[in-house]
Amino acid sequence: MTVPSPYAEQLAAIPVQRREVQVLGGTSAYWVYGPADAATTILAVHGFRGEHHGLEPIVAQLPDVRFISPDLPGFGESAPLPDRVHDLDAYVDWLTAFAAAVAPGAPVLGHSFGSIVAAAAVAHALPTPRLILVNPIGAPALSGPRGVFTRLAVFYYWAGAKLPARLGEALLRNRLIVRVMSLAMVKTKDAALRRFVHDQHDTYFSRFADRDVLHDAFVTSVSHDVRESAAEIAVPTLLIAAQRDDITPIEKERELATLFSAVELVEIPDVGHLIHYETPQPAAAAIRRFLAPAP
Repeated sequence: MTVPSPYAEQLAAIPVQRREVQVLGGTSAYWVYGPADAATTILAVHGFRGEHHGLEPIVAQLPDVRFISPDLPGFGESAPLPDRVHDLDAYVDWLTAFAAAVAPGAPVLGHSFGSIVAAAAVAHALPTPRLILVNPIGAPALSGPRGVFTRLAVFYYWAGAKLPARLGEALLRNRLIVRVMSLAMVKTKDAALRRFVHDQHDTYFSRFADRDVLHDAFVTSVSHDVRESAAEIAVPTLLIAAQRDDITPIEKERELATLFSAVELVEIPDVGHLIHYETPQPAAAAIRRFLAPAP
């Protein structure tokens, strides 16, 4: 990372520890933020191609909350799951086992692709009192306003998987293509914040184990959405949606909210699919209200 984080001062005041745990035969790296005696612990699941750093701006807004933030298998510093296709079933099995080992009974937060994994895991009986979905994938990615862009992405990941290994890896880690992805998502007009977002993607978007893991995860991300799980989720759920999200339009997020038995929908204006980078303050405020003890 070469661009200073606008959240660095807040993060510096929060204790953090890196830890590892064996889950389903693979080593999963995770980070624990916040005080050990915090009243609330949140298990946070990052999005596609990201890793735990992406959710740090939200962590920074909640210094009194304990966050357990793993890298998904095959991303960041977590090893791939041995002898598994990295499909939704694999990620659900992993998250359920990880939660049982490290954060039993914690509220679960998922961002973007993490919203698909978290929702599916809770629908399949991962024990949690509350579920928080940030930029939830509330409709098929191929049908969104950037459907053509998504179809290009399908070809890109297919080519990366089919080309000779060296060429495929180079294509998938190409910095110009990563920047195009970043430009497609960022909405803020703040020049310093835009530089930070692009630098985050430049730094962390290519920290995947290999092209097979990346292709499996991409296929999973465009083949599933939160709607599949919503009706089976009985716990109170918070949806934090962006009014300018090009991946799931706000109208689809409002439709998604009708599928849950107990739900609160918070809409954040003037932001797209990067709530966690661009508007972590209102997202954190919504999370704090949602998790506050009942009067």
